[in-house]
This record gives sequence, C-alpha cells and structure tokens, in this order.
Amino acid sequence: MNNMKDEKQNLENDLARREFVGLSVAAGIAAAAGSASGAGLEVVETDVMVKTPDGMCDAAFIHPKSGSHPGVLIWTDAFGLRPSMRAMGRRIAADGYTVLVPNPFYRVAKDPFPDASKVDFAAERTKINSLMGSVNAQGNAEKDAVAYIAFLDSQKEVNKSKKIGTQGYCMGGALVVRTAATVPDRVGAGGSFHGGGLVNATPNSPHLLAPKIKARMYFGVAANDDKNQPDAKDKLKEAFGSRAEVEVYSSNHGWCVSDMPAGGGPPIYNQADAERAWGKLVALYKAGLA
Repeated sequence: MNNMKDEKQNLENDLARREFVGLSVAAGIAAAAGSASGAGLEVVETDVMVKTPDGMCDAAFIHPKSGSHPGVLIWTDAFGLRPSMRAMGRRIAADGYTVLVPNPFYRVAKDPFPDASKVDFAAERTKINSLMGSVNAQGNAEKDAVAYIAFLDSQKEVNKSKKIGTQGYCMGGALVVRTAATVPDRVGAGGSFHGGGLVNATPNSPHLLAPKIKARMYFGVAANDDKNQPDAKDKLKEAFGSRAEVEVYSSNHGWCVSDMPAGGGPPIYNQADAERAWGKLVALYKAGLA
C-alpha cells in the first residue's frame, strides 16, 4: 500500500516538474520574441528574399504589426542567420523598428549553423573561414549593404523620413562600419558589439572609413579582444572622435549572443553585459534615427 502511495506521489512530483519546465520554456520563448521589452509592440516576422547583384539572399523581415518605423539592418556573427539572431530582430522590432536580418552567406550556404551552441569551433574552422570569406571578399559587403537598405526602403513598414540603423556582432561589427560608409546619407546609427577586425594593418581596415561616415557609432569591445589588441580602442577613438563611443566590457568576445558556443570552457554569453549593451543600442537608435 505504501509503495503504491509512494509511486503516486513520485508521478505527481514528476508531472509538476514537467509543468514547471514547460512554463519556463514558454516564458523564455516570449522573452526572446521581445514581447516584454521596450515598447512591447506586437511584431510580425516573415521570410523574404532580397535581390542583390550576386543573387537572391534569404532573410528575416520583422516589423511591428502596424505603422511605419525606422529601418534596422542586423549583421550576424560568423554562425549566420539562426534563431538567436531572429530573436534579436524581434526584440528591436518590438521597440518600434522595421528590421532585416539577412543570411550574410547566401552566396555559398543557407542555415549553415542552426544552433551555434553545438558548434565545435576548432573542427568547423575551415567551414567558418570559407563562409566569412564569401561576404568579406572585396566589394561584397558594400554591394550587399546597398541592396539590403534598398529593400528596407521599398517596404511600406519603413518610415523613409527616418535614418536607418545597423548593428552587428563579431564578424558583423566590421560590416556595420562598411555599411555606414557605403550608404552614409541613409545610415544614422551603427552599433558594433565585440566586433572583429575593426582595426588592422591593411589599407582596407574598417576604422579608416571613418571620414566617410556620418552616423553616430558605438563600439562595445570585448575584454579579451582589448587584451590582444590594446591599441585598437584608441585608434577607433582617434578615427571617429566625438561621433563614436568606445567602451571595453569585462566580458569576452561573443558575450551578447545567447547561443555562442563555449568551446569546452565557461559560458561566453553574459546576460548582465548583454543587457547593458542592449541599452546602449536602444539609446543609440533613439538619438541617431531622427
């Protein structure tokens, strides 16, 4: 008899745990969608194809359910368009922006890494370098930036009297700079978070594009990137002057991205610093997308 009672109690406890987990997952999904962030506007997400000089790019197009709003272009990191990047798009859209999140690797691959947290970076390095090379080849990012912004400007959900914002992560940080330099009269604000290759010794270094850029800029620098290249922040400040804010965070490269692979070490994503960076982004857009 006692065994039957114990079994029943165990079953009830198990069901209670499952219900708790289910509610937690649902809450997490709602938070990722941005339903509780900022203005909390209801957003619509659709998959679209954007015509570029080199073909058709698959992308996520996300906007508030009604009205027209400033456009935002999101450049992903080296793991491409995936749920975590779509979630960022939904979150900023819920604040009152119309967002395009392209697959930057459309020339060579679609959905190369659906879940970055499962990626073995060392094993996939050759693949990742090839993907990055497809967008970083000379002139490609610039052609893409023009096409993506033209797409946004052709949508009724975009308020074309407002400037466009662009944000990027890791690899995408340098692409933000190239976008702002390529379409200076449309881009009003650009945010780079743990951006890679912003300052280098080549004639094409992104920081050298500063004279072409009219946008307000924000550079959130990772602690380990700053340790490896301590003069980069100073060169960014010198290049952009009062038009940019440059900050070094205590977190390491990739801290803003929720599914960044840890590579066997401690977690890279840092929620507190990610939220701080998000606050900087929102303030940047409010100031620069007038």
